[in-house]
Amino acid sequence: MSVRALKRKYGVGYETVQRALASSLPEPRKKMRPRETRLDSYKAVIDAILTADLTAPRKQRHTVKRIYDRLLDEHDAVGISYQMVRGYVADRRQEIRLQAGKGVVDAFVPQTHKPGAEAEVDFGDVTVKLAGELVTCYLFAFRLSYSGKAVHRIFASAGQEAFFEGHVHALNVLGGVPAGKVRYDNLRAAVAQVLGLSRRRVEAERWTAFRSHYGLEAFYCQPGIRGAHEKGGVEGQIGWFRRNHLVPVPEVDTLAELNAMIDRWDQQDDSRRIRSRPRTIGEYFAAEQPLLAPLPEEPFETGRLSTPRVDRYSQICVRMNRYSVPVRLIGRTVRVMLHASELVVYDGREEVARHERLIARGATRLELDHYLEALIRKPGALPGATALDQARAAGRFTPIHDAWWQAAVKAHGDREGNRALIEVLLLSRHLPHEHLITGLASALKTGALTADAVALEARKAADADAEPEDSPQPLTPGGQPGVAPLPAAVRAHLPPDRRPLPSVAHYDQLLRLRRPDRPTP
Repeated sequence: MSVRALKRKYGVGYETVQRALASSLPEPRKKMRPRETRLDSYKAVIDAILTADLTAPRKQRHTVKRIYDRLLDEHDAVGISYQMVRGYVADRRQEIRLQAGKGVVDAFVPQTHKPGAEAEVDFGDVTVKLAGELVTCYLFAFRLSYSGKAVHRIFASAGQEAFFEGHVHALNVLGGVPAGKVRYDNLRAAVAQVLGLSRRRVEAERWTAFRSHYGLEAFYCQPGIRGAHEKGGVEGQIGWFRRNHLVPVPEVDTLAELNAMIDRWDQQDDSRRIRSRPRTIGEYFAAEQPLLAPLPEEPFETGRLSTPRVDRYSQICVRMNRYSVPVRLIGRTVRVMLHASELVVYDGREEVARHERLIARGATRLELDHYLEALIRKPGALPGATALDQARAAGRFTPIHDAWWQAAVKAHGDREGNRALIEVLLLSRHLPHEHLITGLASALKTGALTADAVALEARKAADADAEPEDSPQPLTPGGQPGVAPLPAAVRAHLPPDRRPLPSVAHYDQLLRLRRPDRPTP
C-alpha cells in the first residue's frame, strides 16, 4: 500500500506513517513536565529539614506536623495544606536517606552453617484449650542451624524458669551442646540491659550462671525486625510448627499431655525435607549429633527459690497467686521452688505440697487434703469450703462422695455426717483413689455409713486387685471356701477396734428358765 493509502485507511498523518514504517515499536510517551504547585517554593526548605534529621537524635526528629508548623511560623507559607506537606515528605524522606547512603536495602545474604556449631532459640505464643478454657501459652523452640533439627516445649509462661527448662529439655533430647554461637532475642529472661546500639549486653545473673554451666556462647540479635532476620530459621520454624501441628486449636486437660504430643511430632518431623535439601532433617542430624559438645554431668536447678510465710488461711503467695499447704504449717516460713509448670513446697527437706502452676494472676489453687485436720475440728465448715468446690471441679470429689455424704448426714445428722466424710477423705492418704471410690460405692450399697466400713471395703478392693487371678482360694477343714487372712501390711493400717469383747452372759438366762427333771416313779 502507498503512503497515501495508509493515511486514508488509518486516519493518520504523513509523519505518523513514516515513523511506523521506520520502527514497528512506538516511540516512548513523552514525560510531561511536572505541574507547578504552591509548595514548590518551600520544597528546598523541607529538604533541608529532612537532611538535618539524618544526624539528629532519633526521638527528636521532625514529624510532618512539626514541618508544617515551621513552614507557617518561620516562612509565612500561605495557601499550602497539611495534606500537601505530608504527601511530599512521604516520598522525599526515603529519597534523601538513599542519597545519604542510609537507605534500607531489602536484601538477604545466604549463610552456610557448620554442623554442630550454631543454633537459634525463640519463644512464640500459641492458643490452647486447656481444661475447656482458651488460654495463651508459649512455645519454646531450640533449632540447630545446620540440620534444622528443632525441639519444642509449651509452657504456661515465658519467664526465666520456662526459658531454662526449655534449654534443659532440648539439650537432653539433642544429646549435646552446640559448640559455637546460639542466637537469642533480647528477652528479659537473659538480658537485663541493652547497651546502646552495640552488641554488648548486661546479662541476667542466673542466665550467666546457666549458660556457663552448659558452656553456651550467646549471640544477641539486634532489637526489632532487623534482629528477627538474624535468626530467621527459628522464626520460620515456630510459624511452620504452629500452622502444621497446632491447627485446629488443641484441646487437652494438662500441658503435660500436650507436651507428650509435641515430643511425638518432633520425632515425626525428622523425616521432613526443608525446601530443596537433598536429605531429611533426621539424616542431617545424624551427621551433626556426634559433633555436639558433651552435656555436663551435674544438673542445673532451673527453679526459682523463695521463702514465703504461711498465713492463717494455710496459704502462701507466689507471683501474685495463692496456693494451699497443710494447716500444721500455719505461721511458719517454708521453701518454695517455682518451676515453669509446677510449684513444690518444702518444710525443711520434706516435700509438703505440689501444685500445678497457675497461669492467670490473682488466682487461687487449694487442695482439700491440706484442710482435713482443721475440718475434723470444724466439720460445719466443710459444705462451704472453697477447697471442696475446687476438688469437685477437678473431679477428685466425685458424685459417689456426694451420695455417700448425703446418706451419712441423713443417718447421723449434719455434724456427725460431715465428720464421717472427713474421716473417709483422710483414708485417701494411704489408699488409692480408685479403691476408695469402690469402697464408698460398696458401703453405700449396703448402708454402711461409717469410715471403718468404707476402709474395709476399700481394702477388699485393693486385695482383689493385688491377688493373682489364678491363686487358689483358701478352704476350711470341711473343704468349703474360707476367708483369707489379711496381709500384715494391711493389718498395720487398720483402725483400732473399739468394740467390746464378745460375751455369752445373755445365754445364762436360758439356764435359769430350764425346767427341773421329774422324778421317775
